[in-house]
Amino acid sequence: MTMPFYASAEQIMRDRAEYARKNIMRGRPVVALKYAEGVLFVAENPSSTLYKVGEIYDRIGFAAVGRYSEYETLRVAGIRLADIRGYSYDRRDVTGRALANAYAQTLNSIFTDQQKPYEVEICVGEVGATPAEDRLYRILFDGAIFDEPEYVVLGGQGEPIVAALKEGYSETLTLPGALALAIRGLGAVGADNGKTRDLEAPSLEVAILERSRPARKFRRITGAALTALLPSAAPAPAEDPEDDAGPDEDPEEGSPS
Repeated sequence: MTMPFYASAEQIMRDRAEYARKNIMRGRPVVALKYAEGVLFVAENPSSTLYKVGEIYDRIGFAAVGRYSEYETLRVAGIRLADIRGYSYDRRDVTGRALANAYAQTLNSIFTDQQKPYEVEICVGEVGATPAEDRLYRILFDGAIFDEPEYVVLGGQGEPIVAALKEGYSETLTLPGALALAIRGLGAVGADNGKTRDLEAPSLEVAILERSRPARKFRRITGAALTALLPSAAPAPAEDPEDDAGPDEDPEEGSPS
């Protein structure tokens, strides 16, 4: 007589959590952090078509790591939910908090009801009228949700990245400063013998929620605009002091508008 297979509910949940966590950690990490003028998303992503960061609604952005097909499904569902709420009531009624709660409920239902959990970890970012109103929500594969006050690290080996961000973070960071900090954090993992890596523009996906923009706040930074913002683009000190007396040709050339 064959004995029926039995596993306790606790063991099933532990196995699902371990399965999802291990697969998420294999992905390249994403950093989201608040800075003086909004919210910055930076991902190590060599693909130019499969995005880890996207727009949800006027003031709301989305970032994720894990299985692409699963978090893309969540992103599209979030856009539809935001559109319906904005159409039914008012665009101002679409908030990052409501979307984060919807994502948490969806992921929790999948984690508890389905045999295979989603292998994703996501972030919902919202820019407000003032820095105090900016929001970052981190949602795990099991629906656990966290309101992060300063920055979020998704996927990968997060501890070295968090340590780098903690060391250099300030809420008054400018966009170049915040980008340099995020890149330094992402470069803290992935090299041999604990060394850091230098990340170049082609391997980066960068987007912002910019407070000063009218209507839609989301903007991608790519190409020459991204290269101009990277730490390596900082001009070298002039060797001849007399050269400094000349007029600056165009200090804003190559910078984002």
